[in-house]
Amino acid sequence: MSAALPRPDLGAARFADHARDAVERAVAANEDAVPRAARLLADCVAADGVIHAFGTGHSQAAALEIAGRAGGLVPTDRLSLADLVLRGGEDPALLADPLLERAPGLAERLYALADPRPQDLFVIVSSSGVNNAVVDLALKATGAGHRLVALTSLEHTRAVPALHASGKRLADLADVVLDNCAPTGDAVLPLPGGGALCGISTLTSALLVQMTVAETVALLLAEGREPPVYVSANIPGGHEHNALLEARYEGRLHRGAH
Repeated sequence: MSAALPRPDLGAARFADHARDAVERAVAANEDAVPRAARLLADCVAADGVIHAFGTGHSQAAALEIAGRAGGLVPTDRLSLADLVLRGGEDPALLADPLLERAPGLAERLYALADPRPQDLFVIVSSSGVNNAVVDLALKATGAGHRLVALTSLEHTRAVPALHASGKRLADLADVVLDNCAPTGDAVLPLPGGGALCGISTLTSALLVQMTVAETVALLLAEGREPPVYVSANIPGGHEHNALLEARYEGRLHRGAH
């Protein structure tokens, strides 16, 4: 019988400790950034704008927190690399590329599919903040005059080389940067043979999104504006309520692949 490996510092309780610590650090680190991001979102909503959320890989989870969920803002549009196939007519084989998010030249087509108006805002999510798809879209959006909120890991993005030809990272291009405080590589529990498990960025990014939405709605209400907020479609009258609000933005809200 082979000798048992020494038990590493793992387990559910240990991850919960890391999660609580990460939440506290994210709240403290973004004390000034969340109100500034919320101001941009509130201004966008007040100007009849749409908030375009984009992320690749697991950063799509944070984009889903922004766009089209119960308790969230109605004027939200989720962009996805899958849109290139679903709405852009590209060959489905395009999505089989595991490094698609690093391919240059995608942002021009994604931006065109979004068809944004001048008052629209972009929220781009990427923990590393260095892949071509996110940096290209950030450059395209800001170059067209849109305000940009970046949701990234400042530790991670500062620890890895920039991949974009411009030498820019997502955080370099944003009006406001929300720091999800994830470590380089995202995972928090070290394994005895090297590497780590249990990513934290999805948890802290969702926290920051919901904090920003809460602050945005507080600003709108303080200014005497009725915030357009989704209710669950799974309660009586929910679908009808949401459809009525969505009608104000007809043709402008896209939610990508489910």
